[in-house]
Amino acid sequence: MNPNILFILSDDQGAWAMGCAGNSELKTPNIDKLAANGLRFTNFFCASPVCSPARASIMTGTIPSAHGIHDWLRGGNVDRKSIAHLQDKPGGHVFESEHVAIPYLQDFTTYTDVLADNGYFCALSGKWHLGDSIAQQHGFKDWYTIARGGCTYFNGDVVRDGKVQFEEGYITDLITDNALRFIDEQSGIAPFYLSVHYTAPHHPWDENSHQPEYLDMYRNCPFESTPDVAPHPWAKGHSVATAPGQREEHLRGYFAATTAMDAGIGRIINKLEEMGQLENTLIIFTSDNGMNMGHHGIWGKGNGTFPQNMYDTSVKVPFIVSHMGKIQPGVRHGLYSHYDIFPTLMDYLGMTYNTKQELVGKSFAPCLQDSTPLSDEADFIVVFDEYGPVRMIRNAEWKYIHRYPYGPHELYNLTIDPSEEINLVDIERKIAEVMKAQLDDFYVKYADARVDGTREAVTGFGQLMKSGVYSNGKKVYYESLKSL
Repeated sequence: MNPNILFILSDDQGAWAMGCAGNSELKTPNIDKLAANGLRFTNFFCASPVCSPARASIMTGTIPSAHGIHDWLRGGNVDRKSIAHLQDKPGGHVFESEHVAIPYLQDFTTYTDVLADNGYFCALSGKWHLGDSIAQQHGFKDWYTIARGGCTYFNGDVVRDGKVQFEEGYITDLITDNALRFIDEQSGIAPFYLSVHYTAPHHPWDENSHQPEYLDMYRNCPFESTPDVAPHPWAKGHSVATAPGQREEHLRGYFAATTAMDAGIGRIINKLEEMGQLENTLIIFTSDNGMNMGHHGIWGKGNGTFPQNMYDTSVKVPFIVSHMGKIQPGVRHGLYSHYDIFPTLMDYLGMTYNTKQELVGKSFAPCLQDSTPLSDEADFIVVFDEYGPVRMIRNAEWKYIHRYPYGPHELYNLTIDPSEEINLVDIERKIAEVMKAQLDDFYVKYADARVDGTREAVTGFGQLMKSGVYSNGKKVYYESLKSL
């Protein structure tokens, strides 16, 4: 019998934001325990340094320039009629950019589609943010999510039993409680797949947005694990505001949100152990994208600047996989990407599958087996990233960033300059040319010209409808607006 699968996804958690990654200030005991009992990857990357494109790439095994989600989805999450009863209530203004529901991934096969076809009972507890949030889709039969994608930590807009409502309580706890409810109801009936998609530690980080017991843990924290440097010259208007005195408040909120989430993760793992299901459950923990909390003078991720940035702190994510008695604990240092998850999961489960789209990534399932040497990572030496017209290629030593159509471009030697402070693009021109050619070859092979990000005006302020050639759907979109 195939194992249960628990897929935990945090929101805006940098790879640096875990105790097991060397952060002695941030308390993540349950994540650390998961890493100690599993395999932790030190160089794992998102496919795009912002939530919706990254999440779509995880689900579909493709890149944004193939699935067409290029920015966080500011529209298409819910139909205006479905939230009419909330618009005059406190908080109802949050739906102002929502008009029609758009199932952005309806033309793609997700790995949950394959799991459902193979007998898995699939459940979502937490953030979806891939369009049409009310509708259960892509194999999910148990559906508790957030209407717009993101929400406030208290009184969040959630979808429960097919209806949108503002729900009291701390959203991290609500997501955890719903996951526990599902495990109680499903355990022992069939193999289950459970996505627990937290909104933590995404902002807001103000004092009123988090629980005192977690905020108090960081009252006297010096926050030496995060840099305190001058604002990045490209950050104006894009980073979260950091007025004098806000640095400590924002970091305290970010750390508190992370620790509260860690407590929720601990509750879920304890529940699996109580139910006798822990050894029969494959657990994956990652984040949708990285995060700068003052790193490089930025408070945000890829859209913390304009033009968008591709710093490692924006594109590198935590990744831990654990399966008690099946996966040898350890640490891997090769370069892996979110677009590798789909083929890896299928390979690990021994499932054959067909997809509507061509998968980009490679399976790293062999390195999860205890008989595979931990140094065998030769096939995983290059990763790619994109955010609209900004594209990146990175290997162990070098990172090249190309911005269409005019630049500026960047080249960093990560061996001698891991902080990415010395741009060598005008000095090491031969290396830049070779990496640019590799970058072009990759996107020629895998990008869909109809939704190519270099042809879209991606600003970091959100996507309202389907992109590219699919924008001839604008006619339907605007006709729908007229009917409201």
